[in-house]
Amino acid sequence: MKVLHKRGLLAVGAATALAVTGIIVLPAVNASAASGCRVAYTVNQWPGGFTGNITITNLGDAVNGWTLGFTFPDAGQKVGQGWSATFSQSGAAVTARSLDYNGGLATGASTSIGFNGTWTAANPTPATFTLNGVTCTGGVTNSPTPSKSPSSSPSPSTSPSTPPQGGTPLAANGQLHVCGVNLCNQNNKAIQLRGMSTHGIQWFASCVTNASVAALADDWKADLLRIAMYVQEQGYETNPAGFTNQVNQYVDLAESKGMYAIIDFHTLTPGDPNYNLDRAKTFFASVAQRNANKKNVIYEIANEPNNVSWQGIKSYAEQVIPVIRAADPDAVVIVGTRGWSSLGVSDGTDESEIVSNPVNAQNIMYTFHFYAASHLDNYRNVVSRAAGRLPLFVTEFGTVTYTGGGNVDLNSSAAWLDLLDSKKISYANWTYSDANESSAAFKPGTCSAGSWTNPNQLTTSGAFLRGRIRTADNF
Repeated sequence: MKVLHKRGLLAVGAATALAVTGIIVLPAVNASAASGCRVAYTVNQWPGGFTGNITITNLGDAVNGWTLGFTFPDAGQKVGQGWSATFSQSGAAVTARSLDYNGGLATGASTSIGFNGTWTAANPTPATFTLNGVTCTGGVTNSPTPSKSPSSSPSPSTSPSTPPQGGTPLAANGQLHVCGVNLCNQNNKAIQLRGMSTHGIQWFASCVTNASVAALADDWKADLLRIAMYVQEQGYETNPAGFTNQVNQYVDLAESKGMYAIIDFHTLTPGDPNYNLDRAKTFFASVAQRNANKKNVIYEIANEPNNVSWQGIKSYAEQVIPVIRAADPDAVVIVGTRGWSSLGVSDGTDESEIVSNPVNAQNIMYTFHFYAASHLDNYRNVVSRAAGRLPLFVTEFGTVTYTGGGNVDLNSSAAWLDLLDSKKISYANWTYSDANESSAAFKPGTCSAGSWTNPNQLTTSGAFLRGRIRTADNF
């Protein structure tokens, strides 16, 4: 990847001090309200701030669109950034309205929303909730849970535990951590995640919907969704709050389908990640605080560093990772590598400079990217050797050339995936989109049509990847 990566050329129009849970039952009163509901409310509190997480379960007739209301004990508690709902506040009263993808709740269905807030009183727990204007009755009981405070230090799981019931990757594996050179699940078993990366979410939001992510989980049998949030190229720097909220919504979508989500701070041009150091600190402080209690989040702090030394990348990582750890001490963090995340191969070096001078942090992995038609045996040989020395994660690869276009090289792609499978190296393919380039999984127009499970809408690359990802996991 010695030249500008394809995505720089593309222009497209297209911490816990208290836990509180409440079980609230609502009697049937009118057609616009559920005839029964259950609300679970959890607070993660620290000096001056807190995160409120709310799960709403519909126990009655199906609803299409909902409004949740609650009132803080006093007006000193303020909702800040929210996710998976539109929040508003007047005095101590807060209203949360559903979004397009989670407004429909069938009988027995649940949805989760949340927000970060500030407080001046010590107990930011609402006394009552309303659903679609009807007061929910019942008590709120305190039920403390194991804490995950911002001041905690990393503590990956080291003892086996019984996985949650259910057939999803998230249910089977729980909180992930790095053990040795492997990505391991809650039972300390080395695992491999396989999935897809979005294209730039500023261009291809229509390709990331409830239906498309459901298809990725259920039809493709994928374990992973990588969320590519460009920083430049019409991305984060143009609307930090908007793109942060968009990323958080996609994290929720992946979680709702039982998949892991990589939050990709997609730096590309300029290639030195230190150019975006302040933006990275702001962004990761926000998303780490918001997602600290989720088990499905992995943080990728710099997509493809280029024209920068390993020392420059290492310095950046050692400033950003503590920001994440302050809020989310347990999540895996992935560090980009030199030469467009080629372990330095595209710059004429290799993994040795990382091995001899690793990032001073725990529970981290290192990125490797490849494009199968351009990066052949010399790249594979380095990865094969490096996999015994470093924990690697292929957060992006293509079946085509480094431009994102050209012919699909199925032979080289198969050789690469065979190698990754043999080393249990997790991967995400570029891209789960209908971009007009041969690396895209879908033919142009698929996202607007919503034909997610129509095999005729798959490109050669998409059909190949779906076939590989659908094979059984070894969890």
